[in-house]
Amino acid sequence: MASVAETVVQRRVEIDASPATVWEFLVDPEKATRWMGQKAWFDARPGGEYRVDVIPGNTASGEFVEVDPPRRLVFTWGWEPGPNGANPVPPGSSTIEIELESDGEGTILHFVHRDLPTAEAAASHGHGWDHYLERLQAVSVGRDPGVDPWLSGEMN
Repeated sequence: MASVAETVVQRRVEIDASPATVWEFLVDPEKATRWMGQKAWFDARPGGEYRVDVIPGNTASGEFVEVDPPRRLVFTWGWEPGPNGANPVPPGSSTIEIELESDGEGTILHFVHRDLPTAEAAASHGHGWDHYLERLQAVSVGRDPGVDPWLSGEMN
């Protein structure tokens, strides 16, 4: 059995934008899809829906647990059954916590994805979050990260 440390993804990202700016890219569906996914449905309130068509055939879903703008966002996460059947991380089975810490003119984003079932799931999600958090960093400072190469199946 994997240890807790092996089933948690933690990242710290410095972003040259205010927490309020970064926040909008986390809770506004139109802004969120500039860095992750093709389409998003958010009802950003405790108990509200979190759903993103991340890449073709892969939809993440859960619900918002804590919404404290522009400081803290917590939501559950998992994958709806896709073309290959059920995923080992079903909808709502893991939790993502994002804290935005003001740092002068910028923001330090503290990211934790916990309750993943295995070290393999954590490694896979860590790879995905590295890709998407880099894109969030770009859009938050006004850069265009370009079309997500993962949408066309070019996953590295």
